[in-house]
Amino acid sequence: LRVSVFLAARALQRGGRGRVLLNIIVIAFVFTNMIFLPSVISGAVESYNVQTIDFMTSDIVIGPRVDERYIEDADTLLGRINRIPGVIRASARFSMPVSVDFEENAVSIEVKAFDPRDEVEVTRIHEFIEEGSFLGSGDRNEILLGVLVTGHEDKSKDFYDSLGGAAVGDVVTVRYANGVAREYRIKGIVRTKSYIADYMAFVTADEMESVLGGTGPNTRASEILVKATDDADLSALKRMILSFGVGEEVKTWEDATSDIVAESVESFNIINNITVIGSLIIAIVVIFILITIKTFTNRKQIGILKAIGIKKSVIINSYVMQVFFICTFGVILGLVILEAMVLYFTAYPIEFPDGTVTPLVDAGMLVENTVMLYLSSAVAGFIPAWRITNEKILDAMRGA
Repeated sequence: LRVSVFLAARALQRGGRGRVLLNIIVIAFVFTNMIFLPSVISGAVESYNVQTIDFMTSDIVIGPRVDERYIEDADTLLGRINRIPGVIRASARFSMPVSVDFEENAVSIEVKAFDPRDEVEVTRIHEFIEEGSFLGSGDRNEILLGVLVTGHEDKSKDFYDSLGGAAVGDVVTVRYANGVAREYRIKGIVRTKSYIADYMAFVTADEMESVLGGTGPNTRASEILVKATDDADLSALKRMILSFGVGEEVKTWEDATSDIVAESVESFNIINNITVIGSLIIAIVVIFILITIKTFTNRKQIGILKAIGIKKSVIINSYVMQVFFICTFGVILGLVILEAMVLYFTAYPIEFPDGTVTPLVDAGMLVENTVMLYLSSAVAGFIPAWRITNEKILDAMRGA
């Protein structure tokens, strides 16, 4: 082993610092490329998770019992949940499909009704009012619309069908699925950058009770969102809610979105795997060419080493150690580059249509990709060294 280390060190010293430095830089950028895209994907998934909690499900979502459409006696259930340790507040919601008309434009969306006093403690929708103001308790004849619903006057800028640039103060006609039609003044426009939340409408529980003729989130709910304390174990809190006699379906936000997130992550992983494989191929080619050139250049020296009794395994190991040296410093330089990129994009997040994304580097991801890079490089260095050391001594010394 000491002889292999000695031979590797001498070969690197005599190989030209510029050439070694160039190879280290190539490996550094290969390593950065292997990590950066997965970190962006992880950041995008984390951004989606935060949006899910902040605007759609909160920490825990309670749905109707199996084979039932609504949660009956919702006000009693709310009182019971709000007394459970670890719960900050619960908010009942009632959802209904509607058609919203404005001038000659119409969109079919879902309207959600809630008590604003509860909702401000459970979700963060009230913090993302782009224009106007949030709903107040008891508000009637007023509606909150997502920015994707109001849209632009130039409809080519819209992702979905929109109202063609409706603004705060405009009056829209809402036709509910039960046949009731109401006119509402737009009180506020929501921009959360969540495609789902920004394509919804919101009214108060009092207004929905009027539409339904006496029933609504206070008595009948489509779902109940529960906000937990920061230190709460959501799985344990879910079990505690069930232990309080809640017979409805109780899910953490992860349970409620697991299928959607799994499909998205699977799609991202395909892209990620292609990138990693491409990066490894680049690393293998670079290392293979480097060691091939070095071994062919040093054929006579290898022949002499074999002639004086140096084992083939020692010579091969010396070239593999050179590869490890280049990979080690390449990984170190890659980590420096990666850290600089993460710091930059933390200060200036990447703007996606559905929100800002900050790269999220996972320790497991670093270890996994580092190991793959070392193994691939070791194989790429071993093959040309093994081929040359298997030549006959006289052929190698003649350079034939």
